[in-house]
Amino acid sequence: MIDRVVTSGTFSLDGGTWEVDNNVWLVGSGREVVVVDAAHDAAAIAERVGDREVRAIVCTHAHNDHIDAAADLAARVGAPIMLHPADQVLWEMVYPDLPYTPLGDGQVVTAGGVELTVLHTPGHTPGAVCLHAPELDVVFTGDTLFNGGPGATGRSFSSFETIIGSIGERLLTLPGETVVRTGHGDSTTIGAEAPHLQEWIARGH
Repeated sequence: MIDRVVTSGTFSLDGGTWEVDNNVWLVGSGREVVVVDAAHDAAAIAERVGDREVRAIVCTHAHNDHIDAAADLAARVGAPIMLHPADQVLWEMVYPDLPYTPLGDGQVVTAGGVELTVLHTPGHTPGAVCLHAPELDVVFTGDTLFNGGPGATGRSFSSFETIIGSIGERLLTLPGETVVRTGHGDSTTIGAEAPHLQEWIARGH
């Protein structure tokens, strides 16, 4: 039901560039999948997809390291790219003229019998979303929630207060056994992270 491809590249914003490893998630069945965050290496992602149909390439947000392989992958597999339009300014930094299909809060994206419900969780970026698959007890959080706390909010178009609100209201209210599949690094669970909300608020990041 869930495959992970780890790809490597760079993240650039506000004049800085950093080396990063990204988690690319494939969710669905043996016949069709949704790709969550087409990062860095379209060929590697397409190889893992194999002969399955890609129903959509869903972007959890529009930082370049999460979308830089989206156009190439879309051309290879013939799938639409989906993004919350609040991230338009970030999208245009990478793709000034490439259209995408707008994502909305509460929208359901399906592949192989798996339903992914879009949760708009701004803070890391204005259009950041998470994808909740309740029947799998999984939420794909992009860079909103990690193993150990919230995603970074020290750069342009981000807000610590907003991400804390998103995490507290939209994510930590999910069942504790829900597995958190992140945009970078190791997975965790809602139950493991929820007790630490006040610590994150106190430290301010």
